[in-house]
Amino acid sequence: MTDYKIYLAELVKTVVNEGASDMHLSEGRHPTIRVSGMLLPLVKHAVLSKADTAGLLAELLTDKNKELFYSTKEVDFSYSLDSARFRGNAYFQQGAVSISLRLVPREIRTFEELNLPDILKTFAEKQQGFFLVVGPVGHGKSTTLAAMIDYINTSRAEHILTIEDPIEYIYEQKRSVIDQREVRIDTDDFPNALRSMFREDVDVVLIGEMRGIETISTAVTAGETGHLVFSTLHTNSASQTIDRIIDSFPGTQQDQIRSQLASSLNGIFSQRLIPRISGGLIPAYELLINNSAIANLIREKRTHEINTVIETSSQDGMVDMNRCLADLVARGEITIENAYQFSFNPKNLERLL
Repeated sequence: MTDYKIYLAELVKTVVNEGASDMHLSEGRHPTIRVSGMLLPLVKHAVLSKADTAGLLAELLTDKNKELFYSTKEVDFSYSLDSARFRGNAYFQQGAVSISLRLVPREIRTFEELNLPDILKTFAEKQQGFFLVVGPVGHGKSTTLAAMIDYINTSRAEHILTIEDPIEYIYEQKRSVIDQREVRIDTDDFPNALRSMFREDVDVVLIGEMRGIETISTAVTAGETGHLVFSTLHTNSASQTIDRIIDSFPGTQQDQIRSQLASSLNGIFSQRLIPRISGGLIPAYELLINNSAIANLIREKRTHEINTVIETSSQDGMVDMNRCLADLVARGEITIENAYQFSFNPKNLERLL
C-alpha cells in the first residue's frame, strides 16, 4: 500500500530540484511538471490510478476543503511542505480527480531580480489609489504584486492587509504590520473582508483577485477614501481591463464606476512571461499611468483611444507592449517569433523591429 505522504514529499522534492513552476496530478497520467513553460511527464513514476489521486488529495486538503471539494466539485487551497509552498486547485474532469499545484517561492524577489521596471516603485510609494496587475494565468501577476507589497513593507511603516484565496506569498514583518486573511479560513469571502477593512485602520490592501461587482466596487471606493489598493484581473491589456471593470456593472451603475475609476485609478501593469533565449523566462509589459488624458478618456467612454495614448506617452513613463517586445529582441533576450506571438498588435510591432 502506497504511503501518500511520502509519495507526495518525493514529488514536491522533484518540483523544487527541477526548478518547476507547476505540477499536475491526474488519473490515467504520469505526474507532470512544467519547467520554463514546457510540460514534462515524470515517466519514472507510474501512471496515477484513481486510488493515487484520492490518496494525494487527502494529503493536500484540510477537512473543510475536502467537504467543499466534494460538494462543489472544485476547490482552491494552499499547501506547505518543508520549504516548499504551493497554491493549488483540485477539480473533477470526466468524473476523475485532477490536481494542479503552483510553486510559490518562499523568497520574495525584488524588482531588479524580476527584471521589472523601477517605475513600479512609484506606485508602491503612493498613499492612496487603485493599481492593477493584469495578464493571463501563470504570467507572474502575484509575484509582481508581492514585490510591490514587500517594497512597502521594507521602506515604510504601514498597516498592510492581504485578502487571498488562497494565501500565496508569506510576508515577513519588517517595518510594516502585515495581516494576511485567507478566504474560508479567516473570512467567509472577499466582500466581507473588504467591508471589515474600513474598521481595521488599514493603509494598504492587496486583494488576491477581483471577483464580482461588490468586490470591485468596494475596492475602487477604498482607493478613493485614503487606501492604497492593489489587485489583479485576468485581462490582456490596460484598455481591456478598464472595459471589463465597467462592463461588469449594470448599465445604470456604469457612469458612476467610470467616474470613480477616472479619479482613483493609479495605473495598470499588464505583463507576460516570455521564454528567454538564454533560458528561463523574462517579463514583457505594458504600463498605463492614469494622467489627465487617460482620466478624460475613461469618463468620456473613449477607452478605445487608450492604446494610442500609451503608444505616444513614453515621455510620461507609459510603456507600450510592442516597444517593450522590440527592446527585448534588440537586446537578444527573446526571439522575433516569440515577440510576435505575445504582441497585442503584430502589425505595429513589425514597424519597430
